Amino acid sequence: MRSTLLKLFSAALALVLLTGLGGCGGRKPAFSDGSAALAYVPLDDRPDNVERAEYLAESLDYELRMPDVDLYATKLDGQPRNANGTQSGDRAALYEWVLAQEDAGCDRYVLSLDQLLSGGLVSSRAMTGERSVTLTDGATLTETELLENLITLLSKDTNNQVWLLDSVMRLAPTVGYGGFGLNEYNALRDYGIAARPHLSGDALSVENIVEDYRLGADGEELTISSAEPLPDGAVETYLAARARKLRLSAHLLGALNGAAQSNFHVLVGVDDSSAEDSIQKNEIAYLSANLRDGDALLSGVDDLAFKAIAKLYLQDCGWNGAKAAVRYIGGLETQAACAYDYQPLNALVDAHLAFFGMEKTEKQKSADLQILVLTAPAEPERIGDYAWALTNALNENQKTHLPTILIDAANDAYGTVIHDAMTQQTDLGMLLSYSGFLDMAIVTGTAISHGVARYAWLTCTPAPEKDDSANTAFVKALSDSVVKDFAYRNTVRNDLYAYVRDELGGSPDNFYCPEIDRFAVLSALESDMAVSAAPVLENFRSGKILVSLSPWAEADCGTLALSNYRFPWNRVFEIGMDINRQTAAENAAP
Repeated sequence: MRSTLLKLFSAALALVLLTGLGGCGGRKPAFSDGSAALAYVPLDDRPDNVERAEYLAESLDYELRMPDVDLYATKLDGQPRNANGTQSGDRAALYEWVLAQEDAGCDRYVLSLDQLLSGGLVSSRAMTGERSVTLTDGATLTETELLENLITLLSKDTNNQVWLLDSVMRLAPTVGYGGFGLNEYNALRDYGIAARPHLSGDALSVENIVEDYRLGADGEELTISSAEPLPDGAVETYLAARARKLRLSAHLLGALNGAAQSNFHVLVGVDDSSAEDSIQKNEIAYLSANLRDGDALLSGVDDLAFKAIAKLYLQDCGWNGAKAAVRYIGGLETQAACAYDYQPLNALVDAHLAFFGMEKTEKQKSADLQILVLTAPAEPERIGDYAWALTNALNENQKTHLPTILIDAANDAYGTVIHDAMTQQTDLGMLLSYSGFLDMAIVTGTAISHGVARYAWLTCTPAPEKDDSANTAFVKALSDSVVKDFAYRNTVRNDLYAYVRDELGGSPDNFYCPEIDRFAVLSALESDMAVSAAPVLENFRSGKILVSLSPWAEADCGTLALSNYRFPWNRVFEIGMDINRQTAAENAAP
């Protein structure tokens, strides 16, 4: 077990807190038995839910325990199935795995209910009706019984802290799963985005929400348009999946509505959404109205685990909050950053600050840290000015010892201009966190959760500069985010899309439909990343990371090497990779 979480409470009390609100009420062991284990059931097997979560947990001195990947993996159409014979996770095996962690004395849990009840996020968008779960002893549980049993079991130990992750279903199911195609996606997303009757007060009930799924804001039944005929029952299946998801979420909140479950926390994410008054709006209103103190509903789903792990750590270390100065560069912060969010960017940032107990301040000099947010350019002809403003702010913050979280919420509006400027003119390793990959809601939650967690860890940890294991995990988390955004998203990924489609005659969205030479795609990835990632890796190698706040101390980032590239979902959209770090001392060793 890692040493930092095992420091005595008395040692933490001897720490000198930072000025302002930043700091911890006292460092203390996380668990009653002195262990540092955190049991985690991921949303699925994509890198954000696996490697990145592992890096974050380890950077906070948790030992992250996860089940075998086959138990929570998602397989798209035509791909080899999991050991359970399906395209989704093994709900029975995962339930029994959680029970085994409790028997082993674990006290900390982050559990995806989309995985435990539906076999993963993608499956939760397609599953309809009641799907009972058969355990290894032959016992059969309904989904609600499984949920209730889980809550009952984990509530018996008052030392347990359990974060249950849930989601509001997105506007359309997943292309390439269960025979669902792009035409269906577009048609059903348009159908879902249409306004429904507004429900409030006593009328805001699950059954009324479900009953109004088919109705427009005027109370008339909606029609669906499609470039091609939809499969028979497509709309009915879509609405049934929504209803199932909503009823399970409602059952969860009802089951937790009691003092005996005060050690449970619910974090609901709004999946791909829209600023329109869509089919999600009544669902969001209902869930928000029934959350308990300490629960939360925030935009973003793929970042749920990051937010839960960070929040759990803040609770364990006695977090007192901090003052954050927020600065937007680009000028479009009052708009939604992309078409898949239901909130303006500044509202999204504010909601996440509130979730983590951060106080926003207009006075940068009194702030404990700064959050820099790059928006799309209000004046596209001034891209160079925005790039200069960002790099200048980063360099000034490093000079004045102001820890910085950076969010690239520009939705690719700058191409490689910003990435090149930062790589050439700033020290990337000095960031508390960075995110710019994937949808903007996820970007915001990812950067803030990682950054706040790192700041709190530096505040709460005795001699943080000496914790090589945690600092290495931090470097992996930061570099993973930067490399994938700077090197992969804007250059390598585009080339691979073209290569798979034009050279191999396949689909970039599924290497099995039709089946292509996957080794050739992997070889192209490795070759392209060797070139594209080199400047970023050199920036880290020659740069510093922040390893102490009081006193301020920096350390060499070390040499980073990337290996074992992979396409976890056999598609071009995302990649996995291993990151190895060697410090200067290790490089100098004979």
